[in-house]
Amino acid sequence: MTTRTIAVVGSGYMGGGIAQVLALAGHTVRIADISQEIAEQNLQRLLDEAAAFVADGLFPADAVERIREHLTAAPSIEEAVADADLIEEAVPEKIEIKRETLRRISAAARPDAVIGSNTSTILIERLAEAVERPERFLGVHFSNPAPFIPGVEIIPHAGTEEAAIALAEAVVAETGKETARVKDATGFVLNRLQYALFHEATQLVEEGVATPEDIDTIVRTTFGFRLPFFGPFAIADMAGLDVYSFCYASLQTRWPERFATPDSLQELVDAGKFGTKSGAGYLEVPAERTPELVAYRNRAYVAMQRLKDELGPAPIHPATADEAAAR
Repeated sequence: MTTRTIAVVGSGYMGGGIAQVLALAGHTVRIADISQEIAEQNLQRLLDEAAAFVADGLFPADAVERIREHLTAAPSIEEAVADADLIEEAVPEKIEIKRETLRRISAAARPDAVIGSNTSTILIERLAEAVERPERFLGVHFSNPAPFIPGVEIIPHAGTEEAAIALAEAVVAETGKETARVKDATGFVLNRLQYALFHEATQLVEEGVATPEDIDTIVRTTFGFRLPFFGPFAIADMAGLDVYSFCYASLQTRWPERFATPDSLQELVDAGKFGTKSGAGYLEVPAERTPELVAYRNRAYVAMQRLKDELGPAPIHPATADEAAAR
């Protein structure tokens, strides 16, 4: 691994979590905020959090020492970024605040420093307008809580250089996380999908079809149960794209536009590509690997249920008498 100097501007919950994982990976990390005092307060919070994570078995035993060795609080944004190889902006999700911060960052940073933004919804090209040499700028979107969510969106704008993308991907990979490269579009991928699900869930509640509690139960025990292992295209391929086509037709009896059959799905079905059972679908899974895939799927689902049984239910509802007595 190449050890790099990295600045994280914005040391709150998201920025702090990002700084923790970068420091644990062995990079030299500086956090900065609106004042040195706040940055130093957040540094102590991150160390205290790390100690709690170690006690809970969530961080390695030497995490506090490693973070203390590699993470410092800078007196200012300018001093934090001055000699950084990579800078991650993680200030509040307001375009005016992000643009002003990015102006300060790009004015003080080295000309070759790569600058990333942790924005979750703002178009990268709009933020790039505030950056000197915008070809070195891109979105590097971690998810909350940053120490524990393994996926990161990498979002170049039209003018981002390949070298900047490659550096961001390499640094994220060194933390043990997975990256996915997506185009610069409002909401990117994560939030466009997440909010589409939430919107449909609220529609079901408002129509009186089910309660929020029952909808959450259905999501986490059915299709959501599959999602740690398979994305929507793998799930569709395994279910059968012809089956999906029939289900769309049924939904269209009530909502013809809202659930119109996707063009790509219809094209695959018309071509006789029904997913894993035909050896071709959205994903090119060879037919001879279907038994191996099914065996993996079954092992994964049994392992997930065992993990759920081990963890027990999430502490969302009032504790039962047995749970209260066990505390």
